[in-house]
Amino acid sequence: MAVYIDDAVHPWRGERWAHLMADTLAELHAMAAQLGIPRRAFQNRSSGAHYDVPAPLRERAIALGTVPLSRHTDRERLKAVIANARAQYQP
Repeated sequence: MAVYIDDAVHPWRGERWAHLMADTLAELHAMAAQLGIPRRAFQNRSSGAHYDVPAPLRERAIALGTVPLSRHTDRERLKAVIANARAQYQP
């Protein structure tokens, strides 16, 4: 099992943001808690269950064991992680 973080490429509110996703929701919530991200920030969406992580926290997430994924070099793996995140959506 693993937790993943994509490139911090999404601009919003003057910062760049990455997506934190995981093989399981339990792992996802545990990593978010380790990063100090409150549970209310969890995004349970049909586009994929995830947390948005500001770029400065991305390196800390990686240091804690999160697997970095690049939209440029890890496309197939990232597609699989996103598909799994979509499957975790709970309406």
